[in-house]
Amino acid sequence: MLEKMPVLRFLPVESLVVHEWHDEQRTPPLVARIQAMGVWRNPPIVTPLDDGSGRHMVLDGANRTTALRLMGYPHALVQVVHPDDPGLKLFNWNHVVWGLDPAEFLSAIRAIPELELESGETHHPDLWGDCGLAMVQVRRGDLFAVCTDEKQLVARVRLLNALVDSYKDRAHLDRTSDWSVVRLIGTYADLSGLVIFPRFDIQHVLSLVRAGCLLPTGITRFTISPRALHINYPLDALAEDSPIEEKNAALQGWLQERITKKGVRYYAEATYLFDE
Repeated sequence: MLEKMPVLRFLPVESLVVHEWHDEQRTPPLVARIQAMGVWRNPPIVTPLDDGSGRHMVLDGANRTTALRLMGYPHALVQVVHPDDPGLKLFNWNHVVWGLDPAEFLSAIRAIPELELESGETHHPDLWGDCGLAMVQVRRGDLFAVCTDEKQLVARVRLLNALVDSYKDRAHLDRTSDWSVVRLIGTYADLSGLVIFPRFDIQHVLSLVRAGCLLPTGITRFTISPRALHINYPLDALAEDSPIEEKNAALQGWLQERITKKGVRYYAEATYLFDE
């Protein structure tokens, strides 16, 4: 017997809004991969905005959503969750920066107006704090607090974007949960540094989206349990320009058929696979 199923439905692509800047360079290769597979494999996770607009914020899957928009698809097959869902968790990623001289890396950050680097400081990154908007550690281990006197949330996020913009187009970056360069040095021979970001609350993110303010790329990490994966829904069904009500009815029929044929399996890790 299956546990409570994830909520899957079609929504208009134009009603989906992202909460962070996405990597434009990733979109064309992703479009090519989606078209080559011929199926919609893993649905983005979205949550409704409570502003009466009917819009949904994309929690995970911004690049897939952007790919559909670029492909001209009218609707997206998504998994819908709610902000107070007990299975929804929000964590943060940090950035490993590599391929840029550490001195240049720090110099670019120091050049940002309204930000100061305080050497040796260990302020825990705090979205609301008087200082410590982020922390930076370079290869040799030196630690810096990225400080600002700015208090307002949107303004602080603007400075976080300026921080990421100072290196994202001049170096390579990977996401990491590490808080120290110690374990990274062996992996990244030309490590520039580690940028440690503050934790966010989902209500902060929702309020930023309502204000039209995007977070930097790759610093939020949403997890949801249960999660729908490997749906492999026919791509031509997404491309059809038929009413969304018809698409959702067809989707529910398709899902029920998969369940009847035992093509959906629930795992203890709260992951649903649709290609059994």
